[in-house]
Amino acid sequence: MKRNRMTLATTAVVALLFLLTLGAPPAPADIFTSNINTPDTAIAGFPGPYAQVKVNLTSSTMATITFTSLVNSGNIYLLGDGGSVDVNVNATSWTLSGITGSNAGTGFSPGPWSDAGSGNVNGFGIFNQRIDSFNGLTHSSDTISFTLTNTSGGTWANAASVLTPNGSGFDAAAHIFVTSFPANAANGAINTGFAAEATASVPDSGITVMLLGGALVGLATLRQKFRA
Repeated sequence: MKRNRMTLATTAVVALLFLLTLGAPPAPADIFTSNINTPDTAIAGFPGPYAQVKVNLTSSTMATITFTSLVNSGNIYLLGDGGSVDVNVNATSWTLSGITGSNAGTGFSPGPWSDAGSGNVNGFGIFNQRIDSFNGLTHSSDTISFTLTNTSGGTWANAASVLTPNGSGFDAAAHIFVTSFPANAANGAINTGFAAEATASVPDSGITVMLLGGALVGLATLRQKFRA
């Protein structure tokens, strides 16, 4: 009788595990974020961080990079002009595609954007992938996104490995237009300059593992009860 009750209890918990697996949220994407928070002298008087960089690894050879302006102390830090956004790609060869951007402010016509290749970014060293946009504040963006495809024959193990520090120790940078928030092109730029990143990862959620762990603990407890 005890064996039958234990078998029923085991079956119930297995069914619970199955339901939890079905109802659990999908595994989070492999995402790594960093903040652009090291300014050059031109914008050092304006507190950072200035922008956020998100690397979304969609396959072992493909990643979407998104730069997003941040608001700080009443100012928004828009991305524009030469070297609008810059990264140092951890690959010997890659293709760049799908450059897009936007500006939710008033009076802006963001872009167009272009592949500027490799080059120096105002004191932060050589970055092997730069993106330019058309000149001036009115063509600046509050988001710029693009896709990198690794064509070197290698793969990226995770989102954090898509970019790598350059010779000066930076893996992302941006050309910043400082203007008052909310952004309005008629207000003009308070100042312009460049800034680079200090990396900080954002861990993935562990909800599914926690749910499954709790169910296994429940199974062990039920087995002990029916053995008593």
